[in-house]
Amino acid sequence: MVFSSMIFLCIFLPVVFGLHLVLPGIRAKNVMLLIASLLFYGYGEPVYLLMLVASSFFNYLCAFLIGKYPERKKQILCVAVILNLAILVIFKYTGFLVESFNGITGLSVPVPQIRMPIGISFFTFQAMSYVIDVYRDVTESQRNYGKVLLYISFFPQLIAGPIVKYHDIAEEIDKRSQTLDGVSQGIRRFIAGLGKKVLIANTMGAVADTLFGAPWGEINIAGAWIGAISYMLQIYFDFSGYSDMAIGLGWIFGFHFKENFNYPYISGSIREFWRRWHISLSGWFQEYLYIPLGGNRKGKRRTVINKMIVFLCTGIWHGAAVNFLFWGIYHGFFLMLEEYFPWIRSKGGKIKSFFQHFYALLVVCVGFVFFRADTMSQGVFWVKEMFTGFHWDKAAMSAALQQLTPVYLLTLAGAVAASFPIAERLRGKKGYEPIAYVCSLAGLVICVLSLASGTYNPFIYFRF
Repeated sequence: MVFSSMIFLCIFLPVVFGLHLVLPGIRAKNVMLLIASLLFYGYGEPVYLLMLVASSFFNYLCAFLIGKYPERKKQILCVAVILNLAILVIFKYTGFLVESFNGITGLSVPVPQIRMPIGISFFTFQAMSYVIDVYRDVTESQRNYGKVLLYISFFPQLIAGPIVKYHDIAEEIDKRSQTLDGVSQGIRRFIAGLGKKVLIANTMGAVADTLFGAPWGEINIAGAWIGAISYMLQIYFDFSGYSDMAIGLGWIFGFHFKENFNYPYISGSIREFWRRWHISLSGWFQEYLYIPLGGNRKGKRRTVINKMIVFLCTGIWHGAAVNFLFWGIYHGFFLMLEEYFPWIRSKGGKIKSFFQHFYALLVVCVGFVFFRADTMSQGVFWVKEMFTGFHWDKAAMSAALQQLTPVYLLTLAGAVAASFPIAERLRGKKGYEPIAYVCSLAGLVICVLSLASGTYNPFIYFRF
């Protein structure tokens, strides 16, 4: 089940919200949310529901043992990390590793067809963070397995993040309030995220999928740039939209998740971009990999190596393909460049700021081409066409111009505007709140009508 589905909007969410409202006591509410979360996951992944429960129990047990046997906590942590990573490798990377082995050796080892559980990267990293935090004495081990299972499986952040740390919501699992203001703000935040997903990301995604799926001979510089920009906007509004919906749902039930996106497309450097993009994942790698590797405490050379390792892992985390690996290395390279030449990211006048924003957007856009491409060959071809595809044959121009419909152009303008913190600047102004509520209601109606009509509504997190 996904947030942008009629069954979630019209049945699941109203029922769960109503039950949470009327059930007495925090224990009854938690039990209901736990059952609802397992049903939410089991609706789309009934086969892997047991794996989610088993994975969470294993991590709960490891954290419990670390608390009980502190003299052996290093060995227990090693077992937990190794087995968690092993689960990811088995379900996410086995096919890729076997194909790579066959390519290197020339053998024909059968490639296993293992279906990847939805959200496995998110809930595995979340469970690992809990065990590591117990090891570091950041949080105490929880004796109640149900609370740990609720933390890991809580449906707002289960399949698409943000990655939540246990100590951030531990208190709210035990004690929280469901206020009218929190519910109303949560509903508005959820609708804003739904609008990002349904009205912007889906429109951009339809164009990106059409062009990236077209025969290569029908792509020229115009089609390549339209496809690249469309995907760049699709992945941002899809991903940040899901994060907004998760944060809004959290507020509705009395939980407060940290922000996951902060207008990344206004960045003036790749370093700044990663401080604004998928903040929970960046923070996870910084806290649990970059800092343990030494961070920036061992000189510039070691800092660059540590960042490259982190972004290599970031690329691998996103998917089992060479293009994801390249995407991670690609971002690591530009971070290395900015580390050795800090004037690239240092503040300057308006002219320098303009070129810094242009540089950051260009690097990010080209990087997302490889992220979206089905193969490295397609990614290389696409980037080549973006800068050298000056052929204006009828088929190529038709493929590009057919995408520039009035709906697409209007959505493109809205997407560009929404990439800037305009709403943040208007918040608090006279008349903002009533207008915001009217816009939210109108947005919800339009989204529901769009979903009810069965329009294009992909779920891109199947790849992660």
